[in-house]
Amino acid sequence: MSPQPPTSPRVTINDTTLRDGEQTAGVAFTDDEKFAIAAALDAAGVPEMEIGIPVMGEHEVALIRAIGATLRQARTMVWARMAAADVAAALRCGADIVHLSVPVSDIQLGHKLGHDRGWALGQIRRWVNTVADAGAVVSVGFEDASRADPGFLAQAAQLAQACGAIRVRYADTLGLLDPFQAHQRIAALRRAIDIGIEIHAHNDLGLATANTLAALLAGATHASTTVNGLGERAGNAAMEEVVMALRHLYGVECGIDSTRLPAISQLVAGASGRPVAAGKSIVGEAVFSHESGIHVDGLLKDRRNYEAFQPEELGRHHRLVLGKHSGTAALLEGYQRLGLHIEPEHVPVLLERIRSHVMSTKREPSREDLTRFYLDLCTTTPALARA
Repeated sequence: MSPQPPTSPRVTINDTTLRDGEQTAGVAFTDDEKFAIAAALDAAGVPEMEIGIPVMGEHEVALIRAIGATLRQARTMVWARMAAADVAAALRCGADIVHLSVPVSDIQLGHKLGHDRGWALGQIRRWVNTVADAGAVVSVGFEDASRADPGFLAQAAQLAQACGAIRVRYADTLGLLDPFQAHQRIAALRRAIDIGIEIHAHNDLGLATANTLAALLAGATHASTTVNGLGERAGNAAMEEVVMALRHLYGVECGIDSTRLPAISQLVAGASGRPVAAGKSIVGEAVFSHESGIHVDGLLKDRRNYEAFQPEELGRHHRLVLGKHSGTAALLEGYQRLGLHIEPEHVPVLLERIRSHVMSTKREPSREDLTRFYLDLCTTTPALARA
């Protein structure tokens, strides 16, 4: 089968913030926070979301059902192991998709479960048939797929397809792949099956987003993501990064309103207790801030000089910061915004004052600071005061 081209409309975001994101050590969302996150993702146009683990108990089942009832467009998925209690609980949730997970690497089969490959195939056959016969849509997750034997993985995926699964999830559980390996592994899996392939990348080596993109280029149809890259250990592929990279690198739209991404990021950051770094790509506070004199001069001449994409796509605006590396153009622009005219000969004095301020306080000058610097200059420069 030919690989799915990256421009395919079948590239679907399946956000797992409410499942894998909440599995982050120390993170626990309240019910209200889960409702709010689900509603925000739904309103933004996220087409699928994995919203919980039903076997956690009756409250979890009731909560999953309640969240699902509030969603207007997103399809819902629940996560379960291939075990009787998990499957029974999952089938009571009324979710659009039941995701059944099984380890496929020899190390996890043998050292975690005490079983072999034959047992894993038997589990796939038994539980996919059971859930499909119950009238549910089935996805099969291959835990630790990146350490599995490729031939066995293909065999397991073909069996899942034969039993009625609509999709398999390739989980790089320990975040061990690089983009070249991810492309190769998914391309091989794509040749083996005709159903959907979801890439679930972890970020242990900082490559989750890159591996997700590589997998999509190789024929994966779905991307498993979390808001802010939340997730176990170093986290998962960040939804905001995948959405924007698909748009700007490959011209692929996921149907998600990118102007809502910063607000969703802040919502999840608050609920998880995990603040977003200022320099975090796409949603960090500082990613559209410019200080360097060369950059600011170029930005003021034509924004395309130093903006790969417009911050308005995210409902944001660029911000000029006056600091140690600022130049004449930035200073004149900053004071113009305050309604103050600066003569060229006074620029060096003010730049030095700003640099001293930043070095001593470790923060950019406020509007009040800039005004004070100007007034101080006026007292020592009568001609400037008269202007």
